[in-house]
Amino acid sequence: MLNALSVRNIVLIDQLDLALDQGMTVLTGETGAGKSILLDALTLALGGRGDASLVRQGQESGQVVAVVELAADHPARALLRDNAIADDEDVILRRVQFADGRTRAFINDQPVSASLLQKVGSQIVEIHGQHDDRALVDVATHRAALDAFGELGAEAAAVRECWAALVEAQQAVEEQRALVEAALAAEDYARHTVEELGKLNPAAGEEDDLAERRQQLQQAEKAASDVVEIDEILNGPGAPAPALASLMRRLMRKVDSGGELFQPIVEALDASLVTLDRTAEALEELRREMAFDPGELEAVEERLFALRAAARKHQTSCDGLAEVLARYESDLETLQSGESRLVALEAEEAGARARYREASEALSAGRKKAARALSRAVEAELPDLKLGGTKFIVDHQVDAGRVSAAGFDQIAFHVQTNPGTAAGPLLKVASGGELSRFLLALKVVLADRGSAPVLIFDEIDTGVGGAVADAIGRRLARLAGTVQLLAVTHAPQVAARANRHLLIEKQMVEEGAFMRTHVRPLDTGARQEEVARMLAGAEITDEARAAASKLLGAVG
Repeated sequence: MLNALSVRNIVLIDQLDLALDQGMTVLTGETGAGKSILLDALTLALGGRGDASLVRQGQESGQVVAVVELAADHPARALLRDNAIADDEDVILRRVQFADGRTRAFINDQPVSASLLQKVGSQIVEIHGQHDDRALVDVATHRAALDAFGELGAEAAAVRECWAALVEAQQAVEEQRALVEAALAAEDYARHTVEELGKLNPAAGEEDDLAERRQQLQQAEKAASDVVEIDEILNGPGAPAPALASLMRRLMRKVDSGGELFQPIVEALDASLVTLDRTAEALEELRREMAFDPGELEAVEERLFALRAAARKHQTSCDGLAEVLARYESDLETLQSGESRLVALEAEEAGARARYREASEALSAGRKKAARALSRAVEAELPDLKLGGTKFIVDHQVDAGRVSAAGFDQIAFHVQTNPGTAAGPLLKVASGGELSRFLLALKVVLADRGSAPVLIFDEIDTGVGGAVADAIGRRLARLAGTVQLLAVTHAPQVAARANRHLLIEKQMVEEGAFMRTHVRPLDTGARQEEVARMLAGAEITDEARAAASKLLGAVG
């Protein structure tokens, strides 16, 4: 319930602290006393649009504070927790309006956005008036109101869950289909790459090994040419060994003939020939050790150049080619397994869609039944409200192809004000007075099923006679049995039904310094006088006082 309202420097209100009670409270007063100002102030605290004109003349800012007591399980508390706002015992809504048009919003002394303040406020207080475009006039609220009336909360929750599961399944199918389509688009290139790199069969570290072997073979190739040159000198046509051997044989014959003078030369030649033989043996051993194969160098270079060309093509290193091969192999596997996965996900989506359809059909059937019952219940309230010739219609449109969290149904409250005329939306068909009475009938029917804990009715009795005003008063009193209700009224029949009566009046302050709006709780005697004024007008007669006493006694 709304426990207290504090207003500072809003239009004609300089300072007001108002305590409120459960049940029905009426606010009455002369036209222009400031009843609408009080509601404007409360609307500001609930997140309504700010306006610089609301600030009292000469002040830099105005402020409105609403203190609300809520049940522990009230949805507004969950909204506070979701936004990391302290969930205290009382919820304090505060709005500051500056003269330059700026506003600031607070909940439990934490700064919040005006939109969040409005969301919280709309769950706590509903304001209904002849020209109000909120609450039940808003078509967006009609489906929830019908579900609350038909006690379809479990069915609606089941549809939301099935819808969420369907959306998730659809997203999974879309993502998998995108993967498969991407894989299909690159399939030819992937297959070519896998075949190419599969034949190449790159291995980690292979480039370094090949480069090292190539360097060794290039060095061996250069050394081989030197070996050939040495062999040509030692064993070619101009080789020294045969000439030295022939010379040594001639000198040995001379030595044998007694020419001992040549013996040292023969011995030196023999040693040279032995050295040459050893040199030839060393050369042959070197040739065997080198074992240079030009074909191997060609093969090593061909393999090395092939690896490097593939690495440039795929913009990676030679060691990275194995990863490229694995990636394209994975793409092909994704294509093969992805198509199977897509089929499985599509089957899951079909199952989710079937469950959503089943839940939505059950909810739609429940709404159809509730729509008939709601129409009957509202129409039962209309005759006493001087709307006996009108019809209240729950327009129930079903689109079985619609996928939404709310199911197949579009719900709108329509009325037919005269037989033979076309039915249409509440706001378009009903006049101001009719609209307010329709809303009252609706709220009476819906009071114990999802209503906000605080209802405010702003002059919904305007333009109606005594019997209708009395019917309105009785229905407001019924509503006050389940919710806290505030009513701004000019009807004494409505005022007499209240548990508490507040008089709104203008006061002159400091001998003409300025005018202010003042709110005064009325005791029994003062209340009788105010009801008498409402009955009689400007001049209160004894007859009016007697009628007021009778009226208050009759409803008491």
